[in-house]
Amino acid sequence: METTRRKFLVSGGKVTAAALMAVGGSSTRVHAVQQSGETGPAVEVLNPMNRVPLSFIIDDSTCLVNMGHFCMPQFAEAWPERGIYDKPWKTWPREIPDAFVREYGEWCAENGVKGKYSVVPFPACVGWLDRELPGWSRKELQASLKLVRDLMVPHWDIHPEMISHTRVIDIATGRPLEEISSATMENSYPQEKKSVDHLTGYLAYALQILKNCDLPCEGITTPGGFGTLVKSELGLAVQQAVREVYGSEIPHYFKYVSEGDESTDPVLEQVSGVGTDHQILTVNVPAGTGDWFGGWDGDREPEPDRYITRDGTGGRLAELIRKGQPGTFLCHWPGMYTQGTKKGFDAFKQVVLALNEHHGSQTVWMKVSEIARYWTAKELTEIQGEAPRLQLSAPVACPAFTMAVSSALSGPPQLESMGARQSLTETRRKDQIKPGTWLREGEKTILCFDLPKGSSTLQL
Repeated sequence: METTRRKFLVSGGKVTAAALMAVGGSSTRVHAVQQSGETGPAVEVLNPMNRVPLSFIIDDSTCLVNMGHFCMPQFAEAWPERGIYDKPWKTWPREIPDAFVREYGEWCAENGVKGKYSVVPFPACVGWLDRELPGWSRKELQASLKLVRDLMVPHWDIHPEMISHTRVIDIATGRPLEEISSATMENSYPQEKKSVDHLTGYLAYALQILKNCDLPCEGITTPGGFGTLVKSELGLAVQQAVREVYGSEIPHYFKYVSEGDESTDPVLEQVSGVGTDHQILTVNVPAGTGDWFGGWDGDREPEPDRYITRDGTGGRLAELIRKGQPGTFLCHWPGMYTQGTKKGFDAFKQVVLALNEHHGSQTVWMKVSEIARYWTAKELTEIQGEAPRLQLSAPVACPAFTMAVSSALSGPPQLESMGARQSLTETRRKDQIKPGTWLREGEKTILCFDLPKGSSTLQL
């Protein structure tokens, strides 16, 4: 929940040596390419297509269950001293219907929105999504899961938000721990040191339920302050659990919110074996905003101008776009539905339309996993050689890899890999940069191409 989600701290994990070489914070990594013993052209790795990534992070979503309604009494029992949980939850709808999921998902698809959509596996202990959801028929549950697979999955990453998002579950029995207190609630768990193996087992349990539901997954979202006392162990546990259950190449997670001058760039953690068959890493992708729509309980008035004003000049997202940093912004699913009034959704539409109208040529919508992949390639790809011939060694494939070279071209640039050669096509406008193109910009050249994994050659 937003009240316990901690702001982003780089000290929370291991940053790779490549990340420490980042220049200017957000948008560039500068390489000095050697040429005949002298410093050759500078190479800057830019944002994808030289645009600012946008991504919308939805927390507390699941099938049918309104988490605001069912979580509130459980939080009130665990934290009886907190007045914020003294709300008329019985008057709130118990369901966020699939009709709203469809309306929301179709509108987002029409307007290019991408991001992350949580699916809590055992939502507020109501029922198991891979078995039964008491209060709804099995047919309704299966239809809801199918809607997520068909409508949401193409444009959204699916994450578990731990097992229940309320009570800590004994994974040996599948039952909540008997004690009811802050120590046994997932959004403040654990309150003592736990091993990587313990955390991995807990995360893998949640992931397996989603896999049983035929939902793809490359990462996890922490419920509130889950893992705050075990930050370094958490990054490794995410890596191990996601790889164990899904075999994902680049496990990632969302936990932190970056505020003020803090960067919203993803951070690579627990990196080892780069360039080998045993490469592993975790990508920590922060959000850049709080939840200023309807809140986690769906009981608040939206403040869309805090994200971006209608004229596109003010708000946190406008600030991040000016900085060239990822514009990852946050909400909770009950706040989109806002007790059936859909005020949060209406405010969200205002934000998206302002972004697309005023910054559409400067931004690109991406899933969180796509941002994680891009930053992995950006930080770990080695660029060497002598101009006009550069050697690239990429630990992962990366669509729309974009770089600027301070060198005159001898002809149309060409990318060669595995015996295949691709000539890039010149474009004369920045907003037309896409994979397979290049652009002259003053004394530098911007190149955009789908970077293959392994070795490739760029002929300038």
